[in-house]
Amino acid sequence: MSFHRRMRFPAIALSGIILAPSLPLSAQTSIQGFTPATAAREAEIESKFKAIPSPDEERRQHRVFTSEPHVAGSPRNNELARYIADEWRQEGLEDVIIRRYDVYGTNPKSTFLEMVAPVHYRATLREAPVPGDPDMKNKSISSAWSGMSASGEVTAPLVYAHSGNPEDYDLLRKQGIDVKGKVVLVRYSNPYSYRGFKALTAEREGAAAILIYSDPAEDGFKKGQVVPKGPWGPEYHIQRGAITYDFMVPGDPLTPGWASVPGAKRIPVEQAVSIPKIMALPLSWHDAKPLLAHMDGPLAPAGWQGGLPIKYHLGGQRVRVHVKIEMDTSTQPYFVVEGRIRGAELPNEWIVVGNHRDAWVFGGVDPSSGTASLMELTRALGKMAKLGTRPRRTIVFCSWDGEEVGLTGSTEWGEQFADELRSKAVAYINVDSSTSGPTFHGSAVASVAPMLVETTRSLQDPSGKSLYEAWKESATRERRESQQSQTQMGDAASATVADANVTDAQLANTRIGSGSDHTVFLNFVGMPVFELQFDGPYGVYHSAYDDYFWMNHFGDPGYRYHTLMSQLWGVLALRLANADLLPFDFASYADNIRQFVNEMSKGKDTSQLDLKPILDGIDQFEAAGQRLNESMTHALASSTLDPKTADAINHGMMQVERNWLNPDGIPGRPWFKHILYGCRFTYAHLELPGLTEAVEKQDWATAKQQAEILQQALANNTKLVDQLASSLNGETAEAGK
Repeated sequence: MSFHRRMRFPAIALSGIILAPSLPLSAQTSIQGFTPATAAREAEIESKFKAIPSPDEERRQHRVFTSEPHVAGSPRNNELARYIADEWRQEGLEDVIIRRYDVYGTNPKSTFLEMVAPVHYRATLREAPVPGDPDMKNKSISSAWSGMSASGEVTAPLVYAHSGNPEDYDLLRKQGIDVKGKVVLVRYSNPYSYRGFKALTAEREGAAAILIYSDPAEDGFKKGQVVPKGPWGPEYHIQRGAITYDFMVPGDPLTPGWASVPGAKRIPVEQAVSIPKIMALPLSWHDAKPLLAHMDGPLAPAGWQGGLPIKYHLGGQRVRVHVKIEMDTSTQPYFVVEGRIRGAELPNEWIVVGNHRDAWVFGGVDPSSGTASLMELTRALGKMAKLGTRPRRTIVFCSWDGEEVGLTGSTEWGEQFADELRSKAVAYINVDSSTSGPTFHGSAVASVAPMLVETTRSLQDPSGKSLYEAWKESATRERRESQQSQTQMGDAASATVADANVTDAQLANTRIGSGSDHTVFLNFVGMPVFELQFDGPYGVYHSAYDDYFWMNHFGDPGYRYHTLMSQLWGVLALRLANADLLPFDFASYADNIRQFVNEMSKGKDTSQLDLKPILDGIDQFEAAGQRLNESMTHALASSTLDPKTADAINHGMMQVERNWLNPDGIPGRPWFKHILYGCRFTYAHLELPGLTEAVEKQDWATAKQQAEILQQALANNTKLVDQLASSLNGETAEAGK
């Protein structure tokens, strides 16, 4: 799933990159959270670790995971769970276990679509093979289907509803077009919204079914060469995917908020808010074109016109379609593989790393590139542990199942161990997909964003630069392109607000929505999270063309970015595992929270809401964070840190993220408990979710209540951070006598 859902397509082809010979990077002389002595030791450990992952091994593992389709719940996906467990045991990981969760799910029995008027056309709902890619002839490739679609049959008029967002239906109403009882045809990405939100919107509008197709303007020939000549989606590519309403409650729909272990209590299907009640089917543009070409009704607006060489009309009368979908709905076992390298000094403090295993077909990028990098990460760390180099804290590795269905495996695991994680977990590092190209995108909760930026300085990008330099260049280029695009669209004012050069503080994305396995750890457990990914031109998302051939020709032919991902992932985990004082920066966090408040109130009438107490609270939290930063810097530089004091400081810092949780959750969505981070129904990021949604609805009673919750959380964390700073200051003063 991952943030490819946002459909970012940087215009950088991997074939245009010259891979420079390996150049040694100078070791970092200081590392956030380490004394000078332990930083030197850490640099040695990282150097040994980074030398182990290899492109050949990345390629070998990638081929294992892309050799057959392996959708969640399938025999092949379960076989891969056993393969991972066996590999991890051989590599030296400890406590390897396969955990079972019994989950409500859907699988297709049959899907059917035909146009019955004004002419007859039966949709193929299949992807055609392409020259040179033998995997496309695999008989196990499924036809088009949407996870969690309802079953049913309807013959009804077809309406073109653009991207299927609420404002699109408003425009249809203005044109006198009612979609109730009709079938709607929508595009995946213009602008982007999660397919489940499209389905929910269509369901609320009374539509009988929704067809979601990939228009070549977004991910096909309008972008460039298509498979097999280029990375973009060919005529027959189908973006499969689930329509689960997991923006309300992720995970197993029948166990909302608790783990679906065998024998768990379950709510009736009728009460499950995340199960759609509408039929849904994805289409290639090959199958969508005849439908669009025969539509009548008003001409669609210019912004609704797509990449096909036809005039797009709104329809509603002339074209009638027959849709029949039969799904197998049942409770089925999903399997999470868990292993760990136990910490040598602090085994009850955990760094959790994870990637999901299940794919819609082969999963060349999503998720098998990430899985290959995970396997090289575990091999390297396992080898080091066998040789006697063990992390101070425990590193827990997880291969999730059912992510594509509803973020399922990670959610069930997180719910099962929520109390233990809140007591022991330092952070979660997620890699959904390693790479579809060379452009790095890193996301992190604001308290650990500076650490992510610092870590990239110690790694070499295949271009020959440091990863930090490559990241900064690409981020600046993307900002400049965005500003140019805004200027071309007539939004010159906003385009000139900021300098195109990206600062270190702006490098990591600290606006974190949903759409991948980090969700439970941030929004339910209350853990800092990281999201790591290399991106490039990628037009075959969730299709059968996303496979080994695509990766070896377009995504990462030399598997160097796979290898770099293993290195980055591992160095981040090692720094968190080995730090003397956890590398959290709460002053940076405070500055981000201030940005969240300013962004929330920008352009809105908030006169009925007094934001000054919140802004004052942020100032106080920032000042406390600065005091703690200074105390930590001094304590580490002087190497006078008592182990018991360090333990107390670290556990206190771990508590800060938990203190942002509201046990009652977001109004209307109680599963989502974080008061700073949430997501919109589109999966897009939503900061200060309870407060922001109340302000947008002009529900001032709720807004004031949410403001008070935020104000109290700020006060609690300010007090905690000040206590930590005082404890450190007291110890360094005592040591200096």
